[in-house]
Amino acid sequence: MATKTKRSRARKTLTPEERQARVDELHAKITAQVEQLRGSDGWARFLSYARSFHSYSLNNLMLILAQRENATQVAGYVKWRERGRQVRDGEKAIKIFGFSQKRITETDENGEESTRVIPRFPILSVFDISQTDPIPGHPGVPENPVRQLTGDDDFGIVDDLTAHMTAQGWQVIREQLREGFNGYASGERQTIALNAAIAPAQAAKTMIHEVAHVTLGHTDDQADYVAHRGTREVEAESTAYIVAGALGLDTGSYSTGYIAGWAEKADADVMRETASRVLAAAQKIIEILTPAAADHDLAA
Repeated sequence: MATKTKRSRARKTLTPEERQARVDELHAKITAQVEQLRGSDGWARFLSYARSFHSYSLNNLMLILAQRENATQVAGYVKWRERGRQVRDGEKAIKIFGFSQKRITETDENGEESTRVIPRFPILSVFDISQTDPIPGHPGVPENPVRQLTGDDDFGIVDDLTAHMTAQGWQVIREQLREGFNGYASGERQTIALNAAIAPAQAAKTMIHEVAHVTLGHTDDQADYVAHRGTREVEAESTAYIVAGALGLDTGSYSTGYIAGWAEKADADVMRETASRVLAAAQKIIEILTPAAADHDLAA
C-alpha cells in the first residue's frame, strides 16, 4: 500500500558555499562516470542507460547512472503523483540539474531600459519508478506500448526516415550490395542506400544507422570519415542502438559486437565528446520518429 510522504516542511535555505559544494559534488560524479566510459563495459553500460534516458542531457544521464545504476524511469515527486504513483517515505532522491531563466531589466544612466536573460541550473530531485507505489484508485497515465520489431516488419521506420531525408534533399534507394554490407550514406550523391537483400527489421536498423551518419555530420567530408572511420562507425551504431532501443527494438546482439573493444582506445575527453554527440543525434532521430512523444529535459 502506498504511504504518503510528508513534503510540507520548509525547504532548507542553503548558503552560497553550501550550494556550490553540492554542485561540485555532482560534477565530480559526472567526471567519474565519464572516466568509466573508457572501458568497453562502461560504454555498453552508458548505451543501455541512454536507451532509457535518451531525453536527458549527458550530464544528467551520468548523474542518474552514478546514483542509481538500476534506474529505469525517473520523474519528480509531483509528476509521479500525476501519473498515479506515490514516492515511498524515506526514499533517497536522485539529484540532477534543472534549467530555468531569469529576466532582468536594467536602466542605464540615460534612462534606457534593456533586458537580459540569465540561465540558471538549479539542483532538482527525481525518483526512480522502483521508489514508488501505485496510488489506489488513481487512473494514472497509460504508458506508450513497447513496439517489438520483428523480422518481417519495420513498423514504418524506413518510410518515416525516408520522408524526412527526402525533405532534406536526399534520396533513399535499394541496391544489391555485396554480402556483409547492409547500406551506406553518400554525402557527395546525397544518397542513402539499403541492401535490397536484407529483411525489413534489419533495414530499419540500417536506416537509423545511415541517418545517424548524416545527423552526426560524417557525410560532410569523405576524407575525414576515412581518417576516423572506426570512431565514426561506432558513433553511428551507438546512436542506432539508442534509437532502436527507445522504440522497443533490441539490437544488442548486432551492435555490441560492432562496438566492443573500441572504447578502450580512447581517452576520457574523447569519450565524453563522443557520448555527447551520440546522445544528441539519438534525440534528434527519436523526435523524427516519435514527434508527439518529444519531451526533452533542458538541463545542463
